Amino acid sequence: MIDVTRLDGKSITINSDLIETVEETPDTIITLTTGKKIIVKESRQNVKNLVKSFRRECFPVE
Repeated sequence: MIDVTRLDGKSITINSDLIETVEETPDTIITLTTGKKIIVKESRQNVKNLVKSFRRECFPVE
């Protein structure tokens, strides 16, 4: 799960396994596998880094 910020300033937590695409147009739009679209303040690269960080926590390399 990752925390992101909607354009209205409210924080939400989304399941990163459901992310299908992340695009900047110029707003960052996260499209989930359910078809739902979420517009967030974070950049595309920041969302990518959040997902990578979360997965490192779940699956540490030993």
